[in-house]
Amino acid sequence: MPHESSPPPLSLADLGPETDLAVLAPQLAQFAAVARLEHVTQAARLLGMPQPTLSRSVARLEAELGVRLLARQGRTVRLTRAGRMLLGSVERALAELERGAEAARAEADPAVGRVAFGFLHTMGSDAVPALLRGFRVGHPQVRFQLVQDYVAAMLERLRAGELDLCLVSPLPDAADLTARPLDEQRLNLAVPTDHRLAGRRRIRLAEVAEEPFVAVEEGYGLRVITDGFCAEAGFSPRIAFEGEEAETLRGLVAAGLGVALLPPALVPRPGVVELEVTSPRTRRAIGLAWVTGRPLTPPVAAFRDFVLSRRGRLLDHD
Repeated sequence: MPHESSPPPLSLADLGPETDLAVLAPQLAQFAAVARLEHVTQAARLLGMPQPTLSRSVARLEAELGVRLLARQGRTVRLTRAGRMLLGSVERALAELERGAEAARAEADPAVGRVAFGFLHTMGSDAVPALLRGFRVGHPQVRFQLVQDYVAAMLERLRAGELDLCLVSPLPDAADLTARPLDEQRLNLAVPTDHRLAGRRRIRLAEVAEEPFVAVEEGYGLRVITDGFCAEAGFSPRIAFEGEEAETLRGLVAAGLGVALLPPALVPRPGVVELEVTSPRTRRAIGLAWVTGRPLTPPVAAFRDFVLSRRGRLLDHD
């Protein structure tokens, strides 16, 4: 007798466009239990359902597909060729669902779950590492997905569910988002060492109204804040160069290409002098944002509460 080759797997397209998969899903799982055990009564016991109910479920599945899946032999059953085809696809689908369920459970595990955390580029060198180090003392196995981006993009990803929490400035004013202030950061005016004001310690922002500025691109929070402070000082900045990171802008300042409002440098940059701005008060609020009303997994809630507990201590003040 020639050996019967394995049938090709059955695809969802083979079920027909009229098939309601939402209805079929439990029937498919029940069919798989019967097929594995080759015994309806044992499968019913395993599933915790009456045997007649399970038999009717499999019969309805066969009627829906228009094909026999099981051949009854006394108290046992065997798979037909169509049944073997379907079982292969069902087994793969159930395995994928189990992997998804396990990933979902791991995501919410308070000990080893994951936090998707977005933050400003300027927070990545000191503030965020310090936060993570402090949090990991009590939660050493929680995993983090870290995203650095400009504010508008981060808030879009926050709303889409790609991020759980965002460290932002300025704080969003939107009904669908909750934002809590954490700290204030002074912005200094960075000028080249050979600038006419480089010998000063303090200036008014209006004194550089005619100077070329280097700034981050539009859409970045720091750009919004810079434009706002300049407007408060009575002028619109003439942007000569745009960049994406504070250190890039410092390099442009050092090269004599303009002045910039920037957070204090962690390490003094050669060729750059930082001046305190006395008018207006150039400080930016930094806070934590999340989607209003969206349930937080235990690790996300724990990290949010930890970050909020650092209010007033997020940044070094001078």
